[in-house]
Amino acid sequence: MRTFPNIFLYPPSLSVIISPVNKSRLPGLAVTFLLCLAVLFSLATLPANAQSSATATSSLLPGAQPPDAPTEWNQLVGIYTLKNTKDSVTIFERNRHLFWQDAHHQLDEIREQNGILRMTGDDGKPVILTATRDTQGNATGLTHLNDVYTRADAGSDPAHFYHITPARPVSEIRASALAAHPPAESGPFRKPDLVELVILDPAFHLDIRYATSNDFLGTPVYTQARAFMQRPAAEALARVLHKLQPLGYGLLIHDAYRPWYVTKIFWDVTPPEGKIFVADPKKGSKHNRGCAVDLTLYDLVSGQPIEMPGLYDEMSPRSFPTFLGGTSLQRWHRDLLRRAMESEGFTVNEDEWWHFDYKDWKHYPILNIPFEKLSPDGTANSQ
Repeated sequence: MRTFPNIFLYPPSLSVIISPVNKSRLPGLAVTFLLCLAVLFSLATLPANAQSSATATSSLLPGAQPPDAPTEWNQLVGIYTLKNTKDSVTIFERNRHLFWQDAHHQLDEIREQNGILRMTGDDGKPVILTATRDTQGNATGLTHLNDVYTRADAGSDPAHFYHITPARPVSEIRASALAAHPPAESGPFRKPDLVELVILDPAFHLDIRYATSNDFLGTPVYTQARAFMQRPAAEALARVLHKLQPLGYGLLIHDAYRPWYVTKIFWDVTPPEGKIFVADPKKGSKHNRGCAVDLTLYDLVSGQPIEMPGLYDEMSPRSFPTFLGGTSLQRWHRDLLRRAMESEGFTVNEDEWWHFDYKDWKHYPILNIPFEKLSPDGTANSQ
């Protein structure tokens, strides 16, 4: 605890209190002086960790929080592909303005008046931009002049989640993966010490997608909805959680430690164009080492996930942590999550805004322990 020294140095502005020519003002000024001393004393005796915690929390903010965009704009922002071509455009919101950016990075502002969207044509005259929407209001396509664009991303509705149709049944691929062996590695490595996150801190919320059919395979891969990390990584993640809570946010965990055989399943079922989003089992994944986590923010009041520029596990450019699209508020939340994670030694994956690797991942071996063999108290039997 910090304390004042025995000798106080009076600032010049307070010298009036002890000046003999101001005796008439002494009672009121003395009270003011004593109140100032009380405030100063209370601030000075705050625990140092409380002061540093407040500073650390405020430093996470990526600037002032922007207002949310209108609902109709939220449902419109996204990536659209010109029919029968690979040309695409991105619609996004920035500072309460709506923009159209084509594949050549040509930027045009979209102006809305009375529900009608307009852009400026090459001749300087306004051109109407028409959006087709589903029953929930989410845009599914655009018409610009005579060009028709279709939505190329997962949309703002989770029901439009991406799925992969495996060439073989997942049950067959699982059997093959379970029979395979992880790549041989040379150590030395630290002894694995997996910790179950919700036992370390019950404030972690879980949405383990791979234990459900709401994943990119459309079928469960895990038999249990659990999340583990190596102890140093788990404790660092708990510190991130505690920094975010004063700001009104919690952490929603989608995946953490992943047995190696699951990485092989993902690789075997994913087509070539999607393999940047999955790890090569020949090299293993940082998830396999218990030092990677897939997560997002949730609102502490409502308990609902925070909307980001793209969906979890979405195989599109919306997944990139530097994707310019979405809305200002979505990007602000994405950047807040990144800043919070980086403050405790995590690094974001270059292709996935939700995926973070802990700094010590190289010190741990690839593990292939199924969840069923992990102790219920949160520690791992690595034998």
